[in-house]
Amino acid sequence: MRHALTAVRNFYGANPLHLLALIGCFALAGYAALQAGADGKWPVMLAWFAAAVIGHDLLAFPLYALADRSLAGALHALWPRHATTAPLVPAVNHIRVPALGTGLLFLIFFPGIIQQGRQSYQAATGRTQEPYLGRWLLLVAAMFAISAVIYAVRLGRALHHRRRMARRDLG
Repeated sequence: MRHALTAVRNFYGANPLHLLALIGCFALAGYAALQAGADGKWPVMLAWFAAAVIGHDLLAFPLYALADRSLAGALHALWPRHATTAPLVPAVNHIRVPALGTGLLFLIFFPGIIQQGRQSYQAATGRTQEPYLGRWLLLVAAMFAISAVIYAVRLGRALHHRRRMARRDLG
């Protein structure tokens, strides 16, 4: 049995469980496609999917890749270091994660933030969309603040560890 698993891994290039998971994913996708095909609205769903793929791959991805490269370049310009030394705690992920959360929350709540469909929303819920922008800004501030606190804690621990190692090497 072990020889057969090794042969499959050598032929496939990954663990056989990976192949099994992929087969399951394709089976689920096929079932979803059959269910969508039974409905008469599959051309509209296909058009939305194609627009999402084109919108992401041709528009959004280059923009946020450029933003990420700009962030890395700006951080390098702010804190230049020699090529041989790595930063104690890289700051880039402490900016990336809350920025990603900010962008995703903006996409989800965009209609409420810009108060699109104000009358329909108020008629359906009896409330206004005014709190959306303030709450989104509060969430953005909270995400960046939490990330800054985590960065400060990690940096403090790294500095403490470095000092302890330096004292140990000296003494």
